[in-house]
Amino acid sequence: MSDPNTSLPSASYFIIVGVPGLQEHYTTLFLIFLLLFLATILGNLLIVVLVSLDPRLHTPMYIFLCNLAVLDMLLTITIIPKLLAVLWGNNRISFAGCFLQMYFYISISATEIFLVAAMAYDRYVAVVKPLHYNSIINSRVCLTMMCTVWALGFLLPVVSVAPASSVPFCTSNHVLHIVCEYPSIMSLACADVSAQVNLTLLLAMLVTWGAFLFVLFTYCRIIIAVVKMKTVESRKKAFFMCSSHVVVVVLYYGSTVVEYIGLKVDSISPDGRIFIGGLNYFLTPLVNPIIYSLRNEKIKAAAQRYFRLKSAFPRCARNTVRVAE
Repeated sequence: MSDPNTSLPSASYFIIVGVPGLQEHYTTLFLIFLLLFLATILGNLLIVVLVSLDPRLHTPMYIFLCNLAVLDMLLTITIIPKLLAVLWGNNRISFAGCFLQMYFYISISATEIFLVAAMAYDRYVAVVKPLHYNSIINSRVCLTMMCTVWALGFLLPVVSVAPASSVPFCTSNHVLHIVCEYPSIMSLACADVSAQVNLTLLLAMLVTWGAFLFVLFTYCRIIIAVVKMKTVESRKKAFFMCSSHVVVVVLYYGSTVVEYIGLKVDSISPDGRIFIGGLNYFLTPLVNPIIYSLRNEKIKAAAQRYFRLKSAFPRCARNTVRVAE
């Protein structure tokens, strides 16, 4: 392993340090993350396959859900394979590979933030304007929303990542993280990058808080509409329509807040910061398909029809009419 203080005339590669305090447990961690990788890919792939095969799921909500599953798989593929290589002993990553990983991680995360906001709007229309839902969220509008979400998510990070890739790195090439994270990489620059870092932080805050406030506004309107409903059955139906998405919202923004706090609290050790940051990489992609498969009767019914998963979803045959959108 190279000396951390080696002077690099031009960084041609970086070394991912990983979690130094857990090096003696790397073999165990390798097996754990390999299982997480397989479980996450299979769980999200199941949702993509079911939505693609079942005509009953060709509705805006399930199209959004399918896109979320695709993004979760892409995020997992972007992060975990290189992490497994680091745990196995191959902790070197090329300059181009590092910035590609950074770009895709930021882009996928931003796209998911926009997508969660789009799903909130979909639930808002379904609850507040149910009679006009099919005219407001039609196929054309759904396609436009999806294209906008993906375009914004993959174009905005260019503003930060492209300038970062042209910064000279001439001090250390050791990345104190498990991935090529933007702050960790920029801390290795031998030039004044404070303006770039502040611009990136401002852009990230605008995207995150803008989407969060939009989601908060839509759910305030949903709550007001639910309270005005006359029957308990109508309120229950509205609750089930939004419950899965609420859990996903809490997971996304909750893990983001925890990561932000971890970066700002000085008393947290470097290993602790790395662990907290890892929550965003592994938790939500793994949990999302579990949330939607266990709480959504249409997904469970589709799983039974196409894969005969009666043992996994024993009650779905009795509940195929109930909709938990």
